[in-house]
Amino acid sequence: MAAEIDPTTPDQITDTTTVDGLRAALDGRWKDVRDELRIALDRADLLPDPALDLGPSRAKILAEMKELASQNFASAGFRTEHGGTGDVGRAIVGIEMLGYADLSLMVKSGVQWGLFGGAVENLGTARHHERYVADLIDLKLLGSFGMTETGHGSNVQALETTATYDPNTGEFVIDSTTPLARKDYIGGAGEHATVSAVFAQLITGGPGEEPTNRGVHCFFVPVRGDDGEDLPGVTTSDCGYKGGLRGVDNGRFVFNEVRIPRENLLNRYADVAADGTYSSPIESDNRRFFTMLGTLIRGRVSVGATAGAAARKALALAIRYALVRKQFDAPDGTYEITILDYRAHQRKLLPLLAKSYAIAFAQNELTAELHDVQSLEADTVDPHRQRLLESWAAGLKAYGSGHASHTINVCREACGGAGYLDENQLSILRGDIDVFTTFEGDNTVLTQLVGKELLGSYSDEMRGLNAAGWVRFVAGMVGDVVAEKTAVRQVVQTLLDSSDEDPDKSELTNRGTQIRLFRNREDHLRRTCAQRLRKAADADDPFTVFNNTQDHLLKAATAHTERLVLESFIEAIDKCDSRSAAELLGKVCDLFVYSALEADLSWFLMHRHVSVERAKAIRRGVNDLCEQLRPHARTLVDAFGIPEALLTAPMLEHG
Repeated sequence: MAAEIDPTTPDQITDTTTVDGLRAALDGRWKDVRDELRIALDRADLLPDPALDLGPSRAKILAEMKELASQNFASAGFRTEHGGTGDVGRAIVGIEMLGYADLSLMVKSGVQWGLFGGAVENLGTARHHERYVADLIDLKLLGSFGMTETGHGSNVQALETTATYDPNTGEFVIDSTTPLARKDYIGGAGEHATVSAVFAQLITGGPGEEPTNRGVHCFFVPVRGDDGEDLPGVTTSDCGYKGGLRGVDNGRFVFNEVRIPRENLLNRYADVAADGTYSSPIESDNRRFFTMLGTLIRGRVSVGATAGAAARKALALAIRYALVRKQFDAPDGTYEITILDYRAHQRKLLPLLAKSYAIAFAQNELTAELHDVQSLEADTVDPHRQRLLESWAAGLKAYGSGHASHTINVCREACGGAGYLDENQLSILRGDIDVFTTFEGDNTVLTQLVGKELLGSYSDEMRGLNAAGWVRFVAGMVGDVVAEKTAVRQVVQTLLDSSDEDPDKSELTNRGTQIRLFRNREDHLRRTCAQRLRKAADADDPFTVFNNTQDHLLKAATAHTERLVLESFIEAIDKCDSRSAAELLGKVCDLFVYSALEADLSWFLMHRHVSVERAKAIRRGVNDLCEQLRPHARTLVDAFGIPEALLTAPMLEHG
């Protein structure tokens, strides 16, 4: 349903039929879950309270988590045999919806049930599942995810914390070997967590063998007692005030000869016998490591999904404000002009709105694929499909969270002084979203990962190689196009077949032409990047070659992700059941395409993928589409279905 509004104000009237059609398309496969949570979350008390300091903010979030736990919120994320309901998609959508309320609630919930819980379930075995999963679901066990260190975040394979097995006692000894081995920025470490899923270098040797580093593994490590005090050998500290997320108790762990039982190794992919003998069903160290990390992909997908929700909320606030705020007289002096009637203001907000729609549809597809893959038995999942999923998750998290950070900042500025007031939410939202571009994978590193996979044909051989090794691998490949094409959707292929081979000779509103422009850019960047790297075959310094090509690689990866996002949008329009909604989505998709082309117009001109006249038409097209979508702005943001109580902002009352 559309929000209750003043019917005498035309800008506040929405077409409820179109809103319903748009919302059904946006909600996707888990529409019922979203509708349930819209009711449950329609409470203003769930919003951040800027008057609260650290302690009260954290206590508020923990209390809200306990309320969620009492409503069985987290069970969807765990398998039925472990006491959950095994609905991965529901779990992702649930976390995403929390982004409309308070990002601190989303992050702390994600750490507890997604990261910590995911590590126990996906890296542990029956002995861990039986002992811990039920308690962590209902918050009797508060955990944390001890991966990142002061010296190593993205490069997880180089973590410096060690877990050395002592066969005399049957224990692992956990040590922070250097100051840089301190576990840092860990959610829950500051105050509430009593245990942690700690990632450390496993060192062990069987009878007659020297202790050997077996690589990074995960261990269940108690860190605080029932009284909240640090356990022997554990030193915790608090990260204190951050740029946002006041309700999340980020902190640090330092370990000094902390002993844990051998059984506390989460041993799904590797085990250590009582005598220290190491065994694993996966022979390759690299493949074992990436298999372990691949099982934890849900956290990355959740972060991307929630970033999208935060961007949509910011746009809903900013566009509603732009429909009530007036500035400067009309030419006849009889009234003041609504600020969304200014083309400059439309250009600020409406292209970002179009991109948010595009990302929402892509995120729905990613969530569905994650659900389908993680609903299978692990040994039946096609490794190629798993790697495609990981690459898609990395690319969309980077693309979507970068968009969210930029969008929320623009929305804040678009609301002027009102946007700067905490009571209107945007300033809080801007601080809270900031870290989304770096946690669960730094966006630059994730984009680089996509580029490497793109050029490496998703090969097992190149996973985990350092820069020099990776450059030599790509340089040694044969053929002009080294990347493997993703499957072509039927609707996309039909559109390509019906369009002119030369995008500069057909209408830019033709979907086939749009796809071709995005695909041609991706193919060109991928091919030329590979050609540059091939020159490194005999280079004395492959790292320099890689470093000098890094910008090219990142651009190829971003072009690949943007093309996938466009195709997701097109697929969603094709599946939309409402004619009026589909027609409006067509214009929104056009604006997404035109504004994306405009943002990269220098590249398209430089490489002669568009003519000068076509470039001018693109710029005119953005203006024309903004004008066409201006009357539908309220309809488009109401379709997000954000609970009205969560859009509470005094600035919307009077402008």
